[in-house]
Amino acid sequence: MRINKVLIANRGEIAMRIMRTCRVMNIPSVGIYTHVDRNARHVRYANESYCISDNIEDVSYLKADKIIEIAKKTGAAIHPGYGFYSENPEFAERCEKEGVIFIGPSSKLIRMMGNKTAARKTMIKAGLPVVPGTEEPLNTAEEVKRIAREVGYPIMLKAAAGGGGKGMRRVDSEAEIDSAWRAATSEALNAFGDGSVYVEKYILEPHHIEVQVLGDQHGNLIHMYERECSIQRRHQKVIEESPSPFLRQDVREKMLALSVEACKNIGYYSAGTLEFIVDKDQNFYFLEMNTRLQVEHLVTEMCTGVDLVRDMIIVASGEKLPYAQSGLQHRGAAMECRIYAEDPENNFMPCPGLITVHDTPEGRNVRVDSGASQGYVVPIYYDPMISKVCSWGRNRESTILNMVRALREYKIMGIKTTIKFHLRVLHNPTFLSGNYDTTFIDTNFDKEDLKRRRNNDPTVAVIGAAIEQYLRERDAAARATTMPAIGEAPWKHYGKLQKIANRF
Repeated sequence: MRINKVLIANRGEIAMRIMRTCRVMNIPSVGIYTHVDRNARHVRYANESYCISDNIEDVSYLKADKIIEIAKKTGAAIHPGYGFYSENPEFAERCEKEGVIFIGPSSKLIRMMGNKTAARKTMIKAGLPVVPGTEEPLNTAEEVKRIAREVGYPIMLKAAAGGGGKGMRRVDSEAEIDSAWRAATSEALNAFGDGSVYVEKYILEPHHIEVQVLGDQHGNLIHMYERECSIQRRHQKVIEESPSPFLRQDVREKMLALSVEACKNIGYYSAGTLEFIVDKDQNFYFLEMNTRLQVEHLVTEMCTGVDLVRDMIIVASGEKLPYAQSGLQHRGAAMECRIYAEDPENNFMPCPGLITVHDTPEGRNVRVDSGASQGYVVPIYYDPMISKVCSWGRNRESTILNMVRALREYKIMGIKTTIKFHLRVLHNPTFLSGNYDTTFIDTNFDKEDLKRRRNNDPTVAVIGAAIEQYLRERDAAARATTMPAIGEAPWKHYGKLQKIANRF
């Protein structure tokens, strides 16, 4: 079942990342794009590309019929990347029925782990500990109140389908349940077409740690160690690293062993990630399983030397894993920063627009995965992530130093980005200690802090000084000729500059 061509049913940096591996494997790649993305890097990089927009207003990549039609016409297997169709069991099932290789697990496995309440049941049977809560979706706010009295506050309302922080609400008392119930069910319905929610006990001072696994269709399955993903904003990851600076070695070994055993019990194959919540006493609980390539897979690749995309293609071809657990080693430490087109000083509002400068960092132990380039217009229709910067070092300290150097070199102009925010995090004493949890950003970078930084921003003063110097030199040059000096007072420009700066 040889794969001779790969269609990437995605866009941006993940499309570029998959295509690069295809090029290394000497496998032609097929790109798809909407009219908005017609000038995107992945469109130019692919061996062949096809527009899937029906009209100029159509910006959707969720075109199952067209994608499968293009795959069949070109003789390509389909790699979904992450997001879009990556965890859609109906799409994977259609590929299976129509003879198109889906580079990922089977539709049965995606369906089994896609619903969080069903996944909890499955992993309980497989031997993994889970957070106290419900195994079935709840129907009313009154049921939530009853369960909350049993497990104790605080609790989390969580969407049974989907992820990415959608349909999640923390509840600290019974008085908050009615409004939280309405908000969570409404958001879940809008995001996933399924308003079902369930209850989990909220773990105080929680760490979010995940285990990368990889299996083939011959019963072989291994882990690729863990990633610490506790630097989050609105339940979405911002910085990831490996190994976790928080986990004790005995807890790490137990978590890895149980993850492998659980995945073997369900016959899992391809790349997958088990997500855990870990309390301050290092008790860990299974949350969910992502049956796809993770955004932060770079961290694992830097520490193990593997290419997860290559291995997913090998497994989808029906071949065995190219190595065993004993042949895999975790070396040093790695870290990833997600760079978004957002304004951290304006509540992380998206900042779409034209990138006038895109100068990426280079050098030893740094990797940048990006779908952007100079002249690229970041659209408003998709996720605002521009790129991922990953660094490696022999230990955590050197990894952080490499990341700081890389971020300082990274120049993006024309839009606002989160680069400076990442630098602030990397200099924070709590982060440097390694003893941070998922509340880190909320407790260390609140809105008032960001507002104070904005008011104290020296940018206006620097620009004012530069203009003053320019005017002095211009007047001196004018006096040296027969032309009269214009002689404008530089302070007159400062008020205008301040007004302009206050717009941003």
